[in-house]
Amino acid sequence: MMTTKRQMSETYVVAAILASAGGFLDAYSYLVRGHVFANAQTGNIVLLGMRFFERDWMGCAKYLMPILMFVAGVLLADRLRVRLANSSLHWRQYIIIIEAAVLAAVTYIPVGGRYDIIANTLISFVCSLQVESFRKVHSISFATTMCTGNLRTATEHISLYINEKDHEHLSAAMKLYGIIAFFIVGVIIGTLICSALERAGLVFVIFQLIAVFILLFIDVEKADKKEENDKEEAPVQKGE
Repeated sequence: MMTTKRQMSETYVVAAILASAGGFLDAYSYLVRGHVFANAQTGNIVLLGMRFFERDWMGCAKYLMPILMFVAGVLLADRLRVRLANSSLHWRQYIIIIEAAVLAAVTYIPVGGRYDIIANTLISFVCSLQVESFRKVHSISFATTMCTGNLRTATEHISLYINEKDHEHLSAAMKLYGIIAFFIVGVIIGTLICSALERAGLVFVIFQLIAVFILLFIDVEKADKKEENDKEEAPVQKGE
């Protein structure tokens, strides 16, 4: 029987940590940085179109910058995946280092006005790195910085379970609903911490990223193979 190869980056613990970090970042950008949701770009694209219609070129620039930074983050993540394939560190660990460094820089950006635009643009960059680099949990496609796609996919699996009675669909749905729950937990924690610490609250997310960086040193595929070998080498009991 063939087994599905797994990476630590696709485990549920990593997905849960990053989803809660995504929720935290949304709470942070809304509470601390001018009531903006910096994780997803749909709102920025809508507002860009509205400002373009109004010929408000400065307004266009305000919403275009985070969109372009989101694109840049996706491109950078993809290039690092290719160029660092044979590196001693996993390429996703480099992504985590970049995310943590950028967020650390954001903690030094003053709150208010034009500074918030810079901060939210950098958060958009971080979110694009993360959403491009961590795309699966237990081989199920998901996102760590937004919930719409997760909600759709989870509900599709519920529909498939109703039609086919395949418990794997139910399991997939519960995992994705769980990711949404962790996102909400991140929002709650973010609200509590950011209300008290404001811009310094991002330190919590940096610690989460450090935890993921350490977890990525675990070779899940090697551990699975060792477990399989141990089972094969186990002595056969009499009577079996």
